[in-house]
Amino acid sequence: MFSLKGTKAVVLGVANDQSIAWGIAKALHTQGAEVAITYLNEKAEPHVRALAEQINALIVMPLNVRDPDQPRALFDEITRRWGRLDTLVHSIAFAPSKDLHGRVIDTSPEGFGLAMDISVHSFLRMIHLAEPLMEQGGTCMTVSFLGSTRVVENYNVMGPVKAALEASVRYAATELGPKGISVHALSPGPLKTRAASGLSEFDALLEHAAARAPTHHLATIEDVGAYAAFLASREAYNVTGGIHLIDGGYNIVG
Repeated sequence: MFSLKGTKAVVLGVANDQSIAWGIAKALHTQGAEVAITYLNEKAEPHVRALAEQINALIVMPLNVRDPDQPRALFDEITRRWGRLDTLVHSIAFAPSKDLHGRVIDTSPEGFGLAMDISVHSFLRMIHLAEPLMEQGGTCMTVSFLGSTRVVENYNVMGPVKAALEASVRYAATELGPKGISVHALSPGPLKTRAASGLSEFDALLEHAAARAPTHHLATIEDVGAYAAFLASREAYNVTGGIHLIDGGYNIVG
């Protein structure tokens, strides 16, 4: 029904073959996009480069969003090689372990600020860098979770952080809509990813979600990828500012 042939995309946050970012990168590639991906550090590099080969990614670069030089280097390379960008995918989140596993009201100022900077403001910084490359319009996406709008046990400080991320999506969508740039948050239910496994009692959360969802199936990285690929297409040009729930209907049953 749609094709991404000829489009250029960058996917930030690929860690391994179970990460949401990888599911999205695969789907964009399958639909015809040329995809660039990033890795966090030297430890992650071999794993990500092996995945990059599977999708013929020619741009594979380090990206620690706390290092101001690395984002600039990435977008300079995209400019040099492609001269434009159609799709930006941001799948990056972090909170210090002590703050993540404690009560929200006990979160340290430093931990709260770090979680907000990496998980929220880095998305805005990446959009800022991508905007000049999207003169013909484009799509920017990030990844959220239901804990942004309701209390999910053990999600803790990431709830307020994801709420801020979703508010940022709405404001960015409003500001960039006149330029034909859409902004979205993808909100899958609980997924078996390495990052999510850092939450306390995560296996119990998975079991509860599968039991309660109308479909009785957890979302997969392939589900998220398919949805993201559609949002990146021209057919979705008039869709923006949404928080897209991809969770088998888990969000409707409480």
